Amino acid sequence: MTTTHNTTTPQQPKQTLHPIILRLFEKKGWGSKEIEDFMSWDLKQLPDLTAMQGMDQCCERIMDALANEETIGIYGDYDVDGTTSCALFYHFFKMLGHEVKLIQPSRFIEGYGLHASSVDQALSEGINLLITVDCGITNNEAAEYAKERGLDLIITDHHKDARDEMPAALAVVNPNRRDEPEDSPLRPLAGVGVAFAVCWEVKKRLEEVGQECPSLYPLLQFVAVGTICDLAKLTPMNLKLVRHGLKQIPQTQYPGLKAFFSPEERKLSFVPSEKLSFNVGPLINSKGRLDHPEKALNLLISDNSTEAFEYYSHLEVSNKERKYIQAQVFDEAKEKFVKGFDGSDPLIAIVYDEAWHEGVIGIVASKLVETYKVPAIVFTNAEEEGIIKASARAAGDLNIFDCLNACSDLFVKFGGHKAAAGLSMPKENLDEFRSRMHTLLKEIPAIERTAQFTYDLEIEPQEIDPKLLKDLERLEPFGMGNEKPVFKMKNVLLSNYDILKDIHVRWTFKAKDPAIKAPPLRGISFNYIGAYEKLHPQEIFNRQNSGAELSVYFTLGINRFNGNEYIQLMVNRIAVDEI
Repeated sequence: MTTTHNTTTPQQPKQTLHPIILRLFEKKGWGSKEIEDFMSWDLKQLPDLTAMQGMDQCCERIMDALANEETIGIYGDYDVDGTTSCALFYHFFKMLGHEVKLIQPSRFIEGYGLHASSVDQALSEGINLLITVDCGITNNEAAEYAKERGLDLIITDHHKDARDEMPAALAVVNPNRRDEPEDSPLRPLAGVGVAFAVCWEVKKRLEEVGQECPSLYPLLQFVAVGTICDLAKLTPMNLKLVRHGLKQIPQTQYPGLKAFFSPEERKLSFVPSEKLSFNVGPLINSKGRLDHPEKALNLLISDNSTEAFEYYSHLEVSNKERKYIQAQVFDEAKEKFVKGFDGSDPLIAIVYDEAWHEGVIGIVASKLVETYKVPAIVFTNAEEEGIIKASARAAGDLNIFDCLNACSDLFVKFGGHKAAAGLSMPKENLDEFRSRMHTLLKEIPAIERTAQFTYDLEIEPQEIDPKLLKDLERLEPFGMGNEKPVFKMKNVLLSNYDILKDIHVRWTFKAKDPAIKAPPLRGISFNYIGAYEKLHPQEIFNRQNSGAELSVYFTLGINRFNGNEYIQLMVNRIAVDEI
Protein backbone atom coordinates (compact mmCIF):
# COMPACT_ATOMS: atom_id res chain seq x y z
CA MET A 1 0.00 0.00 0.00
CA THR A 2 1.51 3.32 -1.01
CA THR A 3 1.12 5.49 2.06
CA THR A 4 2.99 7.92 4.26
CA HIS A 5 1.44 6.33 7.35
CA ASN A 6 3.38 3.99 9.58
CA THR A 7 2.17 0.52 8.63
CA THR A 8 3.85 -1.23 11.52
CA THR A 9 3.69 -0.98 15.26
CA PRO A 10 6.73 -1.91 17.36
CA GLN A 11 6.40 -5.47 18.61
CA GLN A 12 6.58 -6.32 22.28
CA PRO A 13 9.39 -8.83 22.87
CA LYS A 14 8.02 -12.28 23.56
CA GLN A 15 9.83 -12.58 26.88
CA THR A 16 8.11 -9.46 28.27
CA LEU A 17 4.58 -10.79 27.67
CA HIS A 18 2.58 -11.86 30.72
CA PRO A 19 3.14 -15.55 31.56
CA ILE A 20 -0.55 -16.29 31.02
CA ILE A 21 -0.32 -14.93 27.44
CA LEU A 22 2.68 -17.16 26.79
CA ARG A 23 0.75 -20.13 28.19
CA LEU A 24 -2.14 -19.32 25.82
CA PHE A 25 0.26 -19.36 22.86
CA GLU A 26 1.84 -22.59 24.09
CA LYS A 27 -1.55 -24.28 24.35
CA LYS A 28 -2.26 -23.33 20.73
CA GLY A 29 1.02 -25.03 19.81
CA TRP A 30 2.46 -21.82 18.39
CA GLY A 31 6.14 -21.29 17.89
CA SER A 32 7.96 -18.02 17.31
CA LYS A 33 6.84 -17.79 13.65
CA GLU A 34 3.12 -18.22 14.46
CA ILE A 35 3.33 -15.73 17.32
CA GLU A 36 5.13 -13.22 15.11
CA ASP A 37 2.52 -13.59 12.35
CA PHE A 38 -0.32 -13.21 14.83
CA MET A 39 1.13 -10.16 16.59
CA SER A 40 2.28 -8.43 13.40
CA TRP A 41 0.89 -5.07 12.31
CA ASP A 42 3.04 -4.91 9.18
CA LEU A 43 0.82 -4.17 6.16
CA LYS A 44 3.76 -4.96 3.89
CA GLN A 45 3.31 -8.59 4.95
CA LEU A 46 -0.24 -8.73 3.60
CA PRO A 47 -0.95 -11.17 0.78
CA ASP A 48 -1.69 -9.46 -2.52
CA LEU A 49 -5.28 -8.36 -1.90
CA THR A 50 -5.82 -7.71 -5.59
CA ALA A 51 -4.97 -11.26 -6.71
CA MET A 52 -8.56 -12.26 -7.43
CA GLN A 53 -10.26 -13.44 -10.61
CA GLY A 54 -12.14 -10.64 -12.35
CA MET A 55 -10.05 -7.86 -10.78
CA ASP A 56 -8.48 -6.82 -14.08
CA GLN A 57 -11.82 -6.46 -15.92
CA CYS A 58 -13.35 -4.78 -12.89
CA CYS A 59 -10.70 -2.09 -12.52
CA GLU A 60 -10.35 -1.54 -16.26
CA ARG A 61 -14.06 -0.71 -16.45
CA ILE A 62 -13.86 1.56 -13.41
CA MET A 63 -10.88 3.41 -14.96
CA ASP A 64 -12.90 3.94 -18.14
CA ALA A 65 -15.86 5.24 -16.14
CA LEU A 66 -13.62 7.70 -14.31
CA ALA A 67 -11.94 8.86 -17.53
CA ASN A 68 -15.28 9.35 -19.30
CA GLU A 69 -16.99 10.89 -16.24
CA GLU A 70 -19.72 8.26 -16.30
CA THR A 71 -22.21 7.86 -13.50
CA ILE A 72 -21.18 5.05 -11.14
CA GLY A 73 -23.66 3.42 -8.79
CA ILE A 74 -22.79 1.40 -5.68
CA TYR A 75 -25.33 -1.22 -4.63
CA GLY A 76 -24.90 -2.70 -1.17
CA ASP A 77 -26.56 -5.08 1.24
CA TYR A 78 -28.44 -3.58 4.21
CA ASP A 79 -26.26 -5.10 6.97
CA VAL A 80 -23.09 -3.66 8.52
CA ASP A 81 -20.77 -5.23 5.95
CA GLY A 82 -22.82 -3.94 3.02
CA THR A 83 -23.29 -0.51 4.57
CA THR A 84 -19.60 -0.04 5.41
CA SER A 85 -18.70 -1.27 1.91
CA CYS A 86 -20.96 1.35 0.34
CA ALA A 87 -19.46 4.03 2.59
CA LEU A 88 -15.92 2.94 1.75
CA PHE A 89 -16.54 3.18 -2.00
CA TYR A 90 -18.32 6.51 -1.54
CA HIS A 91 -15.35 8.04 0.29
CA PHE A 92 -12.85 6.51 -2.14
CA PHE A 93 -14.51 7.97 -5.22
CA LYS A 94 -14.99 11.26 -3.37
CA MET A 95 -11.19 11.33 -2.84
CA LEU A 96 -10.90 11.12 -6.62
CA GLY A 97 -13.40 13.93 -7.10
CA HIS A 98 -16.03 11.57 -8.52
CA GLU A 99 -19.52 11.54 -7.04
CA VAL A 100 -21.25 8.15 -6.97
CA LYS A 101 -24.87 7.21 -6.42
CA LEU A 102 -25.72 4.79 -3.63
CA ILE A 103 -28.51 2.22 -3.66
CA GLN A 104 -29.53 -0.16 -0.90
CA PRO A 105 -32.54 -2.49 -1.00
CA SER A 106 -35.10 -2.75 1.76
CA ARG A 107 -35.20 -6.04 3.62
CA PHE A 108 -39.00 -5.90 3.45
CA ILE A 109 -39.56 -4.79 -0.16
CA GLU A 110 -36.79 -6.01 -2.46
CA GLY A 111 -35.12 -8.33 0.04
CA TYR A 112 -31.48 -9.43 0.08
CA GLY A 113 -29.39 -9.23 -3.08
CA LEU A 114 -29.68 -7.65 -6.50
CA HIS A 115 -33.06 -7.61 -8.26
CA ALA A 116 -34.51 -6.61 -11.61
CA SER A 117 -36.19 -3.67 -9.89
CA SER A 118 -32.74 -2.57 -8.65
CA VAL A 119 -31.47 -2.59 -12.23
CA ASP A 120 -34.47 -0.49 -13.30
CA GLN A 121 -33.78 1.97 -10.47
CA ALA A 122 -30.13 2.29 -11.49
CA LEU A 123 -31.09 2.99 -15.09
CA SER A 124 -33.72 5.53 -14.04
CA GLU A 125 -31.01 7.39 -12.09
CA GLY A 126 -28.74 7.54 -15.13
CA ILE A 127 -26.19 5.05 -13.80
CA ASN A 128 -23.86 3.64 -16.46
CA LEU A 129 -21.87 1.28 -14.24
CA LEU A 130 -23.35 -0.49 -11.22
CA ILE A 131 -21.02 -2.12 -8.67
CA THR A 132 -22.47 -4.45 -6.05
CA VAL A 133 -20.86 -4.87 -2.65
CA ASP A 134 -21.42 -7.78 -0.26
CA CYS A 135 -24.05 -9.31 -2.54
CA GLY A 136 -24.77 -10.46 -6.08
CA ILE A 137 -22.93 -13.77 -6.43
CA THR A 138 -26.18 -15.77 -6.58
CA ASN A 139 -28.30 -13.17 -8.41
CA ASN A 140 -27.96 -14.66 -11.90
CA GLU A 141 -31.39 -13.52 -13.08
CA ALA A 142 -30.78 -9.89 -12.11
CA ALA A 143 -27.35 -9.99 -13.78
CA GLU A 144 -28.89 -11.33 -16.98
CA TYR A 145 -31.56 -8.62 -16.84
CA ALA A 146 -28.87 -5.93 -16.43
CA LYS A 147 -27.12 -7.29 -19.50
CA GLU A 148 -30.35 -7.20 -21.51
CA ARG A 149 -31.01 -3.60 -20.45
CA GLY A 150 -27.47 -2.48 -21.32
CA LEU A 151 -26.34 -1.74 -17.75
CA ASP A 152 -22.71 -2.64 -17.08
CA LEU A 153 -22.58 -4.67 -13.87
CA ILE A 154 -19.63 -5.50 -11.64
CA ILE A 155 -20.24 -7.87 -8.73
CA THR A 156 -18.01 -7.71 -5.67
CA ASP A 157 -18.98 -10.18 -2.99
CA HIS A 158 -17.54 -12.67 -0.52
CA HIS A 159 -20.41 -15.13 -0.09
CA LYS A 160 -20.25 -18.67 -1.39
CA ASP A 161 -20.63 -19.15 -5.13
CA ALA A 162 -23.58 -21.56 -4.90
CA ARG A 163 -25.44 -21.49 -8.23
CA ASP A 164 -24.79 -23.88 -11.12
CA GLU A 165 -23.18 -20.98 -12.97
CA MET A 166 -21.79 -17.63 -11.94
CA PRO A 167 -23.82 -14.53 -12.84
CA ALA A 168 -23.17 -13.08 -16.29
CA ALA A 169 -21.73 -9.80 -15.03
CA LEU A 170 -18.99 -7.76 -16.67
CA ALA A 171 -16.73 -8.84 -13.80
CA VAL A 172 -17.14 -10.91 -10.63
CA VAL A 173 -14.62 -10.24 -7.86
CA ASN A 174 -15.13 -12.68 -5.01
CA PRO A 175 -12.43 -14.60 -3.09
CA ASN A 176 -14.96 -17.44 -2.69
CA ARG A 177 -15.91 -17.84 -6.33
CA ARG A 178 -15.56 -21.36 -7.72
CA ASP A 179 -12.31 -20.84 -9.64
CA GLU A 180 -10.33 -19.27 -6.81
CA PRO A 181 -7.71 -21.56 -5.18
CA GLU A 182 -9.04 -23.50 -2.19
CA ASP A 183 -6.05 -22.36 -0.14
CA SER A 184 -6.30 -18.69 -1.13
CA PRO A 185 -5.45 -16.50 1.88
CA LEU A 186 -8.06 -14.01 0.60
CA ARG A 187 -11.06 -16.28 1.27
CA PRO A 188 -11.70 -14.80 4.76
CA LEU A 189 -12.11 -11.23 3.42
CA ALA A 190 -15.40 -9.60 4.36
CA GLY A 191 -17.34 -7.79 1.66
CA VAL A 192 -15.78 -4.52 2.81
CA GLY A 193 -12.33 -6.10 2.48
CA VAL A 194 -13.09 -7.01 -1.14
CA ALA A 195 -14.24 -3.43 -1.79
CA PHE A 196 -11.00 -2.14 -0.26
CA ALA A 197 -8.99 -4.46 -2.51
CA VAL A 198 -10.74 -3.02 -5.59
CA CYS A 199 -9.94 0.52 -4.43
CA TRP A 200 -6.31 -0.47 -3.87
CA GLU A 201 -5.98 -1.79 -7.43
CA VAL A 202 -7.70 1.27 -8.93
CA LYS A 203 -5.37 3.56 -6.96
CA LYS A 204 -2.33 1.64 -8.24
CA ARG A 205 -3.53 1.95 -11.85
CA LEU A 206 -4.24 5.65 -11.48
CA GLU A 207 -0.74 6.25 -10.16
CA GLU A 208 0.73 4.23 -13.03
CA VAL A 209 -0.78 6.73 -15.49
CA GLY A 210 0.53 9.69 -13.50
CA GLN A 211 -2.58 10.64 -11.53
CA GLU A 212 -2.15 11.43 -7.85
CA CYS A 213 -4.39 9.51 -5.49
CA PRO A 214 -4.74 10.15 -1.75
CA SER A 215 -3.80 7.47 0.77
CA LEU A 216 -6.32 4.69 1.33
CA TYR A 217 -5.18 4.28 4.93
CA PRO A 218 -8.18 6.09 6.50
CA LEU A 219 -10.56 3.72 4.69
CA LEU A 220 -9.32 0.87 6.90
CA GLN A 221 -11.65 2.24 9.59
CA PHE A 222 -14.61 1.01 7.54
CA VAL A 223 -12.82 -2.29 6.87
CA ALA A 224 -12.41 -2.74 10.64
CA VAL A 225 -16.10 -2.16 11.41
CA GLY A 226 -17.42 -4.34 8.58
CA THR A 227 -14.96 -7.18 9.16
CA ILE A 228 -15.60 -7.47 12.91
CA CYS A 229 -19.38 -7.06 12.67
CA ASP A 230 -19.74 -9.55 9.80
CA LEU A 231 -17.85 -12.16 11.84
CA ALA A 232 -15.19 -12.61 9.17
CA LYS A 233 -12.45 -14.99 10.29
CA LEU A 234 -9.59 -13.10 11.89
CA THR A 235 -6.63 -14.57 10.03
CA PRO A 236 -3.30 -12.65 10.18
CA MET A 237 -4.47 -10.76 7.05
CA ASN A 238 -7.73 -9.57 8.59
CA LEU A 239 -6.04 -8.91 11.95
CA LYS A 240 -3.65 -6.46 10.29
CA LEU A 241 -6.41 -4.67 8.37
CA VAL A 242 -8.64 -4.39 11.44
CA ARG A 243 -5.87 -3.32 13.82
CA HIS A 244 -4.92 -0.41 11.62
CA GLY A 245 -8.57 0.58 11.28
CA LEU A 246 -9.17 0.45 15.04
CA LYS A 247 -5.98 2.40 15.67
CA GLN A 248 -7.34 5.38 13.71
CA ILE A 249 -10.89 5.47 15.05
CA PRO A 250 -10.26 7.51 18.27
CA GLN A 251 -8.96 10.37 16.09
CA THR A 252 -11.23 9.69 13.12
CA GLN A 253 -11.97 12.49 10.70
CA TYR A 254 -15.23 10.87 9.60
CA PRO A 255 -18.09 12.52 11.54
CA GLY A 256 -20.27 9.44 11.01
CA LEU A 257 -17.80 7.17 12.79
CA LYS A 258 -17.04 9.73 15.48
CA ALA A 259 -20.72 9.80 16.46
CA PHE A 260 -20.48 6.27 17.89
CA PHE A 261 -17.80 7.20 20.43
CA SER A 262 -18.03 9.37 23.53
CA PRO A 263 -15.41 12.06 24.20
CA GLU A 264 -13.96 9.78 26.89
CA GLU A 265 -13.67 6.87 24.44
CA ARG A 266 -11.98 9.09 21.86
CA LYS A 267 -9.29 9.99 24.42
CA LEU A 268 -8.25 6.35 24.62
CA SER A 269 -5.57 5.00 22.33
CA PHE A 270 -7.39 1.71 22.10
CA VAL A 271 -10.83 0.73 20.77
CA PRO A 272 -11.85 -2.80 21.89
CA SER A 273 -13.46 -4.90 19.19
CA GLU A 274 -16.38 -5.53 21.57
CA LYS A 275 -17.34 -1.87 21.13
CA LEU A 276 -17.91 -2.62 17.45
CA SER A 277 -19.63 -5.97 18.05
CA PHE A 278 -22.04 -4.86 20.76
CA ASN A 279 -22.59 -1.17 20.04
CA VAL A 280 -21.56 0.08 16.61
CA GLY A 281 -22.73 -2.96 14.64
CA PRO A 282 -26.18 -3.31 16.22
CA LEU A 283 -26.84 0.41 15.77
CA ILE A 284 -25.92 0.35 12.07
CA ASN A 285 -28.00 -2.79 11.57
CA SER A 286 -31.02 -1.46 13.45
CA LYS A 287 -32.45 0.67 10.61
CA GLY A 288 -32.22 -2.14 8.07
CA ARG A 289 -33.89 -4.52 10.50
CA LEU A 290 -36.95 -2.31 11.00
CA ASP A 291 -37.34 -0.30 7.80
CA HIS A 292 -34.95 1.16 5.19
CA PRO A 293 -31.20 1.25 5.97
CA GLU A 294 -30.51 4.60 4.30
CA LYS A 295 -30.07 6.60 7.53
CA ALA A 296 -27.25 4.31 8.66
CA LEU A 297 -25.50 4.76 5.32
CA ASN A 298 -26.16 8.52 5.37
CA LEU A 299 -24.49 8.61 8.80
CA LEU A 300 -21.34 6.88 7.54
CA ILE A 301 -20.97 9.18 4.51
CA SER A 302 -21.84 12.39 6.36
CA ASP A 303 -19.24 15.17 6.38
CA ASN A 304 -21.10 17.30 8.91
CA SER A 305 -21.05 16.66 12.69
CA THR A 306 -24.51 18.13 13.29
CA GLU A 307 -26.05 16.07 10.52
CA ALA A 308 -24.18 12.98 11.73
CA PHE A 309 -25.57 13.43 15.24
CA GLU A 310 -29.12 13.59 13.84
CA TYR A 311 -28.63 10.35 11.89
CA TYR A 312 -27.03 8.71 14.91
CA SER A 313 -30.05 9.69 17.04
CA HIS A 314 -32.32 7.93 14.53
CA LEU A 315 -30.24 4.78 14.93
CA GLU A 316 -30.47 4.94 18.72
CA VAL A 317 -34.28 5.11 18.55
CA SER A 318 -34.40 2.25 16.04
CA ASN A 319 -32.10 0.12 18.15
CA LYS A 320 -34.27 0.53 21.25
CA GLU A 321 -37.30 -0.51 19.23
CA ARG A 322 -35.36 -3.44 17.77
CA LYS A 323 -34.40 -4.66 21.26
CA TYR A 324 -38.02 -4.54 22.40
CA ILE A 325 -39.30 -6.48 19.37
CA GLN A 326 -36.41 -8.94 19.57
CA ALA A 327 -37.08 -9.72 23.26
CA GLN A 328 -40.73 -10.51 22.47
CA VAL A 329 -39.90 -12.77 19.52
CA PHE A 330 -37.13 -14.53 21.46
CA ASP A 331 -39.45 -15.33 24.36
CA GLU A 332 -42.05 -16.73 21.98
CA ALA A 333 -39.44 -18.70 20.03
CA LYS A 334 -38.09 -20.27 23.23
CA GLU A 335 -41.60 -21.25 24.26
CA LYS A 336 -42.29 -22.92 20.89
CA PHE A 337 -38.96 -24.74 20.97
CA VAL A 338 -39.40 -26.06 24.52
CA LYS A 339 -42.94 -27.24 23.73
CA GLY A 340 -41.45 -29.45 21.04
CA PHE A 341 -39.18 -31.32 23.46
CA ASP A 342 -39.94 -35.05 23.44
CA GLY A 343 -37.45 -36.09 26.11
CA SER A 344 -34.59 -36.80 23.71
CA ASP A 345 -31.71 -34.40 23.16
CA PRO A 346 -32.81 -31.74 20.64
CA LEU A 347 -30.98 -31.76 17.32
CA ILE A 348 -32.01 -28.34 16.05
CA ALA A 349 -34.38 -25.49 16.87
CA ILE A 350 -36.73 -24.93 13.92
CA VAL A 351 -39.51 -22.52 14.89
CA TYR A 352 -42.09 -20.55 12.92
CA ASP A 353 -44.66 -17.85 13.56
CA GLU A 354 -46.41 -15.86 10.88
CA ALA A 355 -46.34 -12.66 12.95
CA TRP A 356 -42.68 -12.54 13.89
CA HIS A 357 -40.78 -9.49 12.67
CA GLU A 358 -38.51 -10.45 9.81
CA GLY A 359 -35.88 -7.94 10.87
CA VAL A 360 -34.99 -9.74 14.12
CA ILE A 361 -35.23 -13.43 13.21
CA GLY A 362 -31.47 -13.64 12.54
CA ILE A 363 -30.62 -12.33 16.01
CA VAL A 364 -33.23 -14.60 17.58
CA ALA A 365 -31.70 -17.60 15.81
CA SER A 366 -28.29 -16.64 17.20
CA LYS A 367 -29.71 -16.31 20.69
CA LEU A 368 -31.37 -19.72 20.44
CA VAL A 369 -27.99 -21.22 19.53
CA GLU A 370 -26.37 -19.39 22.43
CA THR A 371 -29.07 -20.60 24.85
CA TYR A 372 -29.62 -24.22 23.78
CA LYS A 373 -26.27 -24.98 22.06
CA VAL A 374 -27.95 -26.43 18.93
CA PRO A 375 -28.34 -24.94 15.43
CA ALA A 376 -31.40 -22.77 14.95
CA ILE A 377 -33.63 -21.78 12.03
CA VAL A 378 -36.30 -19.14 12.65
CA PHE A 379 -39.13 -18.73 10.11
CA THR A 380 -41.70 -16.01 9.55
CA ASN A 381 -44.01 -15.06 6.68
CA ALA A 382 -42.57 -13.49 3.56
CA GLU A 383 -44.30 -10.81 1.50
CA GLU A 384 -45.40 -13.36 -1.14
CA GLU A 385 -48.51 -15.35 -0.36
CA GLY A 386 -47.71 -18.87 0.84
CA ILE A 387 -43.97 -18.23 1.18
CA ILE A 388 -42.05 -18.26 4.46
CA LYS A 389 -38.49 -17.10 4.98
CA ALA A 390 -35.89 -17.89 7.62
CA SER A 391 -32.54 -17.06 9.11
CA ALA A 392 -30.34 -20.03 10.01
CA ARG A 393 -27.40 -20.14 12.41
CA ALA A 394 -24.94 -22.97 12.99
CA ALA A 395 -23.75 -24.38 16.30
CA GLY A 396 -20.27 -25.74 16.92
CA ASP A 397 -18.45 -26.80 13.76
CA LEU A 398 -21.61 -27.55 11.79
CA ASN A 399 -21.70 -26.19 8.24
CA ILE A 400 -25.28 -24.91 8.07
CA PHE A 401 -24.86 -23.92 4.40
CA ASP A 402 -24.11 -27.52 3.41
CA CYS A 403 -27.10 -28.75 5.44
CA LEU A 404 -29.41 -26.35 3.62
CA ASN A 405 -27.87 -27.20 0.28
CA ALA A 406 -28.91 -30.83 0.83
CA CYS A 407 -32.53 -29.59 1.10
CA SER A 408 -32.33 -26.95 -1.61
CA ASP A 409 -35.03 -28.57 -3.76
CA LEU A 410 -37.54 -27.42 -1.11
CA PHE A 411 -36.53 -23.75 -1.36
CA VAL A 412 -37.40 -20.81 -3.55
CA LYS A 413 -33.90 -19.49 -2.84
CA PHE A 414 -31.17 -19.65 -0.25
CA GLY A 415 -27.66 -18.39 0.36
CA GLY A 416 -25.04 -17.74 2.98
CA HIS A 417 -21.97 -19.44 4.39
CA LYS A 418 -20.84 -22.01 6.96
CA ALA A 419 -22.06 -20.20 10.08
CA ALA A 420 -25.14 -18.33 8.85
CA ALA A 421 -27.60 -18.50 5.99
CA GLY A 422 -31.02 -17.37 4.82
CA LEU A 423 -33.73 -19.09 2.83
CA SER A 424 -37.29 -18.82 1.59
CA MET A 425 -39.65 -21.65 0.69
CA PRO A 426 -43.33 -22.55 0.32
CA LYS A 427 -44.95 -22.89 3.73
CA GLU A 428 -46.27 -26.32 2.77
CA ASN A 429 -42.66 -27.61 2.72
CA LEU A 430 -41.97 -26.80 6.38
CA ASP A 431 -42.79 -30.24 7.81
CA GLU A 432 -40.76 -32.00 5.13
CA PHE A 433 -37.87 -29.61 5.72
CA ARG A 434 -37.98 -30.19 9.48
CA SER A 435 -37.99 -33.96 8.95
CA ARG A 436 -35.08 -33.89 6.52
CA MET A 437 -32.97 -31.68 8.76
CA HIS A 438 -33.52 -34.02 11.72
CA THR A 439 -32.58 -37.05 9.60
CA LEU A 440 -29.48 -35.29 8.29
CA LEU A 441 -28.31 -34.11 11.72
CA LYS A 442 -28.73 -37.57 13.28
CA GLU A 443 -25.89 -38.72 11.03
CA ILE A 444 -23.55 -36.01 12.33
CA PRO A 445 -21.75 -36.59 15.68
CA ALA A 446 -23.16 -34.39 18.44
CA ILE A 447 -19.77 -32.86 19.14
CA GLU A 448 -19.76 -31.41 15.60
CA ARG A 449 -23.31 -30.01 15.57
CA THR A 450 -23.64 -28.57 19.07
CA ALA A 451 -21.95 -25.64 20.74
CA GLN A 452 -19.49 -27.12 23.22
CA PHE A 453 -18.57 -25.13 26.30
CA THR A 454 -14.80 -24.85 26.43
CA TYR A 455 -12.23 -22.72 28.17
CA ASP A 456 -8.71 -21.78 27.19
CA LEU A 457 -6.73 -21.82 30.39
CA GLU A 458 -7.06 -22.38 34.13
CA ILE A 459 -5.48 -19.58 36.15
CA GLU A 460 -5.12 -18.60 39.78
CA PRO A 461 -6.72 -15.49 41.29
CA GLN A 462 -3.35 -13.92 42.13
CA GLU A 463 -2.31 -14.10 38.45
CA ILE A 464 -4.94 -11.52 37.45
CA ASP A 465 -3.22 -8.15 37.41
CA PRO A 466 -3.08 -4.93 35.31
CA LYS A 467 -0.23 -6.27 33.14
CA LEU A 468 -2.35 -9.25 32.12
CA LEU A 469 -5.13 -6.90 31.04
CA LYS A 470 -2.70 -4.71 29.12
CA ASP A 471 -1.18 -7.68 27.31
CA LEU A 472 -4.61 -9.15 26.53
CA GLU A 473 -5.37 -5.93 24.68
CA ARG A 474 -2.38 -6.69 22.46
CA LEU A 475 -4.22 -9.78 21.24
CA GLU A 476 -7.06 -7.62 19.89
CA PRO A 477 -9.13 -7.59 17.82
CA PHE A 478 -11.18 -10.47 19.15
CA GLY A 479 -13.78 -12.14 17.00
CA MET A 480 -14.30 -15.16 14.77
CA GLY A 481 -11.08 -17.18 14.71
CA ASN A 482 -9.51 -15.10 17.48
CA GLU A 483 -12.02 -15.48 20.28
CA LYS A 484 -11.46 -13.67 23.54
CA PRO A 485 -9.76 -16.14 25.93
CA VAL A 486 -12.07 -17.85 28.40
CA PHE A 487 -10.43 -18.58 31.74
CA LYS A 488 -11.30 -21.05 34.46
CA MET A 489 -10.58 -20.17 38.06
CA LYS A 490 -10.87 -22.36 41.15
CA ASN A 491 -9.65 -21.75 44.67
CA VAL A 492 -12.02 -18.82 45.13
CA LEU A 493 -15.03 -18.06 47.29
CA LEU A 494 -18.11 -16.05 46.38
CA SER A 495 -17.99 -13.21 48.92
CA ASN A 496 -21.26 -11.61 47.91
CA TYR A 497 -23.51 -10.83 44.98
CA ASP A 498 -26.08 -8.26 43.92
CA ILE A 499 -28.96 -8.75 41.50
CA LEU A 500 -29.37 -5.75 39.20
CA LYS A 501 -32.63 -4.92 37.43
CA ASP A 502 -33.92 -8.44 38.29
CA ILE A 503 -31.77 -10.18 35.66
CA HIS A 504 -28.10 -9.15 35.89
CA VAL A 505 -25.71 -10.31 38.63
CA ARG A 506 -22.73 -8.48 40.09
CA TRP A 507 -20.29 -10.85 41.80
CA THR A 508 -17.39 -10.42 44.23
CA PHE A 509 -14.86 -13.24 44.65
CA LYS A 510 -11.89 -13.64 46.98
CA ALA A 511 -9.05 -16.12 47.16
CA LYS A 512 -9.94 -19.22 49.17
CA ASP A 513 -6.52 -19.33 50.80
CA PRO A 514 -6.26 -16.45 53.28
CA ALA A 515 -2.48 -16.47 52.81
CA ILE A 516 -2.97 -15.22 49.24
CA LYS A 517 -3.08 -11.45 49.33
CA ALA A 518 -4.81 -10.99 45.99
CA PRO A 519 -7.42 -8.19 46.03
CA PRO A 520 -11.12 -9.08 45.67
CA LEU A 521 -12.21 -9.72 42.09
CA ARG A 522 -15.37 -8.08 40.80
CA GLY A 523 -17.45 -9.66 38.07
CA ILE A 524 -20.68 -9.18 36.13
CA SER A 525 -23.10 -11.54 34.35
CA PHE A 526 -25.70 -9.95 32.07
CA ASN A 527 -29.16 -11.54 31.65
CA TYR A 528 -28.18 -14.28 34.10
CA ILE A 529 -31.27 -14.72 36.28
CA GLY A 530 -33.63 -17.25 34.69
CA ALA A 531 -31.17 -18.19 31.94
CA TYR A 532 -31.14 -21.78 30.71
CA GLU A 533 -29.10 -24.14 32.93
CA LYS A 534 -27.73 -21.34 35.15
CA LEU A 535 -27.69 -21.82 38.94
CA HIS A 536 -29.23 -19.02 40.97
CA PRO A 537 -26.57 -17.04 42.89
CA GLN A 538 -28.16 -17.92 46.23
CA GLU A 539 -27.94 -21.64 45.45
CA ILE A 540 -24.28 -21.21 44.54
CA PHE A 541 -23.71 -19.34 47.79
CA ASN A 542 -25.51 -21.97 49.89
CA ARG A 543 -23.75 -24.93 48.30
CA GLN A 544 -20.40 -23.22 48.69
CA ASN A 545 -21.09 -22.77 52.41
CA SER A 546 -21.88 -26.49 52.59
CA GLY A 547 -18.39 -27.31 51.34
CA ALA A 548 -18.79 -27.34 47.56
CA GLU A 549 -15.99 -26.01 45.36
CA LEU A 550 -16.59 -23.33 42.72
CA SER A 551 -15.23 -23.22 39.19
CA VAL A 552 -15.69 -19.76 37.68
CA TYR A 553 -15.51 -19.36 33.88
CA PHE A 554 -14.99 -15.83 32.55
CA THR A 555 -13.33 -13.43 30.17
CA LEU A 556 -11.44 -10.40 31.39
CA GLY A 557 -11.97 -6.73 30.73
CA ILE A 558 -11.57 -3.28 32.18
CA ASN A 559 -14.58 -1.40 33.49
CA ARG A 560 -14.09 2.28 32.74
CA PHE A 561 -16.59 4.59 34.42
CA ASN A 562 -16.38 8.26 35.38
CA GLY A 563 -12.64 8.28 34.92
CA ASN A 564 -12.13 5.23 37.12
CA GLU A 565 -10.88 1.84 35.97
CA TYR A 566 -10.96 -1.61 37.53
CA ILE A 567 -10.47 -5.19 36.41
CA GLN A 568 -13.79 -6.91 35.72
CA LEU A 569 -14.59 -10.58 35.20
CA MET A 570 -17.28 -11.16 32.56
CA VAL A 571 -18.67 -14.32 34.15
CA ASN A 572 -20.07 -16.90 31.70
CA ARG A 573 -20.95 -19.61 34.18
CA ILE A 574 -20.17 -20.92 37.66
CA ALA A 575 -19.96 -24.67 38.18
CA VAL A 576 -20.42 -26.10 41.67
CA ASP A 577 -18.56 -29.32 42.37
CA GLU A 578 -19.43 -31.29 45.48
CA ILE A 579 -16.34 -32.42 47.35
